[in-house]
Amino acid sequence: MQVKKEYTKVISRKYPEQVVIAIVKDTDGKYNPITLGWTMITSHKPPMMAIAVAHNRHSRRAIEDSGEFVIAFPSSLMADAALFYGTKSGRDIDKLKEHSVATEPGTEVDSLLLTDAVANFECKLESQLETGDHILYVGRIVASHMNTDTSLKRVYTLSSGYKMGAVSPDNC
Repeated sequence: MQVKKEYTKVISRKYPEQVVIAIVKDTDGKYNPITLGWTMITSHKPPMMAIAVAHNRHSRRAIEDSGEFVIAFPSSLMADAALFYGTKSGRDIDKLKEHSVATEPGTEVDSLLLTDAVANFECKLESQLETGDHILYVGRIVASHMNTDTSLKRVYTLSSGYKMGAVSPDNC
């Protein structure tokens, strides 16, 4: 049976929630990672993915200025980095200097791949849509990269309060 409740109560039932880390080069030439919970595949032909970024985020302007970004699916090895990148602003600090992770250069866009992520997708900005307090950015995938370590598990937000943990296809 379904019971009608306030949105703020019901939305807590969404966990575990996938997270991604988007990386974009800002106008100062700094690569800025931001952890995001709202992402989805929007097309297979051509391949496209979307991310939702709040209006007040530093990465919002950087995505619009650069027109490209990387979407990385972090592994459980990156849980601390994912939390850090989602709770600090690139406007105030250089996140990759403050909390370094292994990176490698993108092959098709001017951004970075996260070496320990299970997958990285290089994207060219295809379109954007304002959706209330967030902007939905749709990126056309121009290159896809997979980690060769198949034992890596993806990191998810497990509950409110930014509790992160591993989830893999084997335990879903």
